[in-house]
Amino acid sequence: MTGRLPRGAGRHWTDLQRPGHLVPPPVSTAAIAGLPEPARRWLGRAVPPGTPAWAVAELSMRGEIRLGGSWCTFSARQIIAPGIGFVWAARTRVLGLPVAGYDRYGPGGGELRWRLLGLVPVLSAAGPDITRSAAGRLAGEAVTVPPACLGAAWSEGPSPDTAVMSWVLDGEREDALVRVDPEGRIQGLSMQRWGDPDGTGYGRHPFGVSLSGETDVAGVRVATVLRAGWAWGTDRQAEGEFFRARIDDVRFR
Repeated sequence: MTGRLPRGAGRHWTDLQRPGHLVPPPVSTAAIAGLPEPARRWLGRAVPPGTPAWAVAELSMRGEIRLGGSWCTFSARQIIAPGIGFVWAARTRVLGLPVAGYDRYGPGGGELRWRLLGLVPVLSAAGPDITRSAAGRLAGEAVTVPPACLGAAWSEGPSPDTAVMSWVLDGEREDALVRVDPEGRIQGLSMQRWGDPDGTGYGRHPFGVSLSGETDVAGVRVATVLRAGWAWGTDRQAEGEFFRARIDDVRFR
């Protein structure tokens, strides 16, 4: 899945593949039993005991992303290793012209690199703020790799159907409040993610993802429909939504 990746993303993609050369040991009943009840309800259904404890996933997806005031269709591939890093490489069109690039996060920090026509830089960014925002993204998107979420720190949520999933990334704790339905399907998550959604300066802002649909991959149940945005849970949620996607393919490593 690394063919034709944007320049600069291929090496990081390969690095993230390395933990997955061997089939990992199976998930144990004990690993799930100690979780808060909503997390146990979700992961007990999504990752039944005996399922390999996959730590990395490669995803293919299609959807729409809002750029400026317009929704643009995109196709993308992603590799994600919760607690470690991700590369999200995508292609879209802006005003009819092709734009391709990637977002990534890993030991070297966070980075955005996007080019028009494969030549003209349209967005290049790195540094502490980009890294912190990307770390929050990784913490939230960990739910696309349910077995890896057993490696997070878990605590009770404020309501019977919620639990808090926590990761420490670059020395900062990132908390995501996960919502689970009575049958054990994950419905979404919300968090205070580092970013600058209003162009007024970086800080922690409400961010969230709704999750629906489901597919079974190697015994793991994965949500396949995602909608995400800033101002989640506020009266500006519709305005803040900027991402809609359907996962077409999942491969665990």
